Amino acid sequence: MSSAVTENAHGHAHADDGKFHLFVQIAMILAVITGVEIVLIYLPMVKWLIVTLLVALSLVKFLLVIFWFMHLKFDKLFCTILFFIGLALAGGTVAALLAIFSAHDSVPLTSQTIYAERAAAAQ
Repeated sequence: MSSAVTENAHGHAHADDGKFHLFVQIAMILAVITGVEIVLIYLPMVKWLIVTLLVALSLVKFLLVIFWFMHLKFDKLFCTILFFIGLALAGGTVAALLAIFSAHDSVPLTSQTIYAERAAAAQ
């Protein structure tokens, strides 16, 4: 019986060792992606292409982190669905706030605009 216990303990230790190496490999991949993002900023390319590549690389990093480091890959499907519902609600809230408080609304008014609006309201 003691040999079976030690075999299970050794097998479990090897499984944890494999997970450790996997986590280190994913961390190295994340570090390389971050380095590519930093280099990408300084390359003389069209702005829309840089932004598209940065968003794509950030999405890859996001998915690696949530599925491996947050252990979402090992959770039940229901928990994963709940996570993405919350993520969609948060994204919708951010999009709505950006639409409400757009850059056009934050431009300071000039004195001419203020006096014109007051004159129009007085009439």
